[in-house]
Amino acid sequence: MRYRPLGTVFFFYFFVMLFQPLSWAYESNYLIGRGIHDITGPAAEVGLMGYANIEQKSSGIHNRQWARAFIVVDENNGQRMVFVNVDAGAVFQAVTQDVMRVLGTKFGDLYTDKNVILSATHTHSAVGGQSHYGLYDITILGFIEQAHWAHVEGIVAAIEKAHEDLKPGYILINKGNLSNASYNRSIEAYQNNPLSERLYYAAPIQPEMTVLKLMHQDANKEPQEIGMINWFATHPNAMGRELTVLSSDNKGYAAYLFEKKLKQSDYQSKESYVAAFAINNAGDMSPNLNSDDEGRGPTTDRFKNVEIIGERQYQMALMLYNNATEQLIGSIDVQQQFVDLSQTWISADFTGTNVEQTCIAALGESFAAGTEDGRGPSFFEEGSTEANPFFQFISSMIVEPTEEDIACHDKKALLLAVGKTTPYPWSPEVLPLSLQKLGQLAIVAVPAELTVMAGRRLMKTVENVLADHLQYTVIAGLANAYSGYVATKEEYDLQHYEGGSTHFGPWTLAAYQQSFYQLAERMLPLGETPKKVKRPIPFPNEMPIARNLTGKTINFQTGVVHDQAPIFKQIGDIVDDTRQIYHKGEQVVARFWSGHPKNNLRTQNTFMQVQFWDQDHWQVIATDNDWETLYEWQRVDSLWGTSQATLTWNMPKSVATGYYRLVHFGDEKKPITGEIKAYSGHSSEFWVE
Repeated sequence: MRYRPLGTVFFFYFFVMLFQPLSWAYESNYLIGRGIHDITGPAAEVGLMGYANIEQKSSGIHNRQWARAFIVVDENNGQRMVFVNVDAGAVFQAVTQDVMRVLGTKFGDLYTDKNVILSATHTHSAVGGQSHYGLYDITILGFIEQAHWAHVEGIVAAIEKAHEDLKPGYILINKGNLSNASYNRSIEAYQNNPLSERLYYAAPIQPEMTVLKLMHQDANKEPQEIGMINWFATHPNAMGRELTVLSSDNKGYAAYLFEKKLKQSDYQSKESYVAAFAINNAGDMSPNLNSDDEGRGPTTDRFKNVEIIGERQYQMALMLYNNATEQLIGSIDVQQQFVDLSQTWISADFTGTNVEQTCIAALGESFAAGTEDGRGPSFFEEGSTEANPFFQFISSMIVEPTEEDIACHDKKALLLAVGKTTPYPWSPEVLPLSLQKLGQLAIVAVPAELTVMAGRRLMKTVENVLADHLQYTVIAGLANAYSGYVATKEEYDLQHYEGGSTHFGPWTLAAYQQSFYQLAERMLPLGETPKKVKRPIPFPNEMPIARNLTGKTINFQTGVVHDQAPIFKQIGDIVDDTRQIYHKGEQVVARFWSGHPKNNLRTQNTFMQVQFWDQDHWQVIATDNDWETLYEWQRVDSLWGTSQATLTWNMPKSVATGYYRLVHFGDEKKPITGEIKAYSGHSSEFWVE
């Protein structure tokens, strides 16, 4: 879509484009800041969020999870925007509410619901338990306060760092296609979309990757690279549901390659380079190419698959980043609205038929069937459009839908009406919708997972309103809250997993389109009309208020009682030591008596180090955030309170010859007193040749 700026903006844009290959040609036009902070949750005995598998509980760390924050300020109109990419299965509404409350105490009304987007990467290998709503806490066994506050405090800290980092700078944008990092796992549903629409987009995947290159510029106009954001549609679920170590999956690995391997970030200093690999409309986009019955691919090795798909995203992002020349110019605008998605009336301009209404939230039997990435119980099947009487009887014992509810959801065979449970619904219905415009880029923030075609239609809706003001549009998925999936009406009718997980019925996407049409309209200059004029049913006169369930949650998990080593042993003592000599590229393993990881999350710290003897001191060369390390925790005796930590170092072939050791750090809870005390232990020195 062609960008047609007016007046002096045109001449500035022409000047930038003419001389853009020369770094000195770029003029700072925003204040820009970046920040990163650890949000890793409890590394033991807490359910992971993504597969709804009650047996999948955390048991160590593959790599840490991070909040990556970016702030951009338009000094001309005083407007500012915040985008935070969060390594999490979802950013739940409870987390957003507490983040906003804490930000309010620190910054007043500078950062609010209106200008802050918190978007989850959707890794399926991070702990859950941060939600106030029952549906997302069932398999986690309740609300986990420690996991919740790890997210809240880490996100706030990242935003604070970005705020303190605000300096004059500019942003370059680029876009390209990556076709070998995703496939459409719900192809039958996708093919139910109109043929003309499918032919227009050619592929059943969303290959576009959009990259932002963030730059600071000093008084002498010397440029400094400070960060990168990209949006690409693929699920970060390559680790699978049988692995239980915490991981940020393929998007986290891509970020690690960019930050640590390319930019030598230490993840600690305020100057740390920050690279965010954000999710787009990835509802039906799977990374598990050549998927087998276990949802794996391209290989049968889970860790290898993470690396392959992560590497492909990294390489494409790097290519686009290095070749970015177009500068984002123009004002910042932000619009936000809370919408009750359970009772939204939608005009015929958006449904294509009649005036329609969304429904009270409910899940279909196809939801329980799972996906090609991880199947549910065998007695549930995708494509279930006829209700099973037995399942209906069981679900009615929890909450019974009315005939009107059943009719509203149309093709969906209702399994559970999560919007009708008492005393509170099991999922939120009043949801935040946000639209940010940064120059010629629009960020459409949706509190759900959109299928590839649903996302295309929503982006098109915004573009049809802001046609002369946009050149790029992205979806920021799973943003500021979570409410399942959004499928197109045609996909919904076939009731595959994504359709069965579309909470608010067949017209959910149309409700989003109508809402974002109105948000985009607010951004138009006075007197300007949309390219394609529609007649939406207006938002209610009074904006609905999202429910706050602080203090209303329950938890079925017990805390740490105490930690003890066996008689005549101490916590931190070695159980299985390393060998004396290794060759480069070998795997090194050591096991220790340990304390429970819940005693201290060791935020911005580590449970393990690989150390190299550098003439007169031990030098740290890897921690539990590095890809070649693995920290695993295992309970040995629940009654006595014994547990073990296993440290693994998959040694790169490029390491230096010399002496090394593995070091374990942790915290133990003393019997009787309950005192939390730090400890450490190390393996014997070993020689690498």
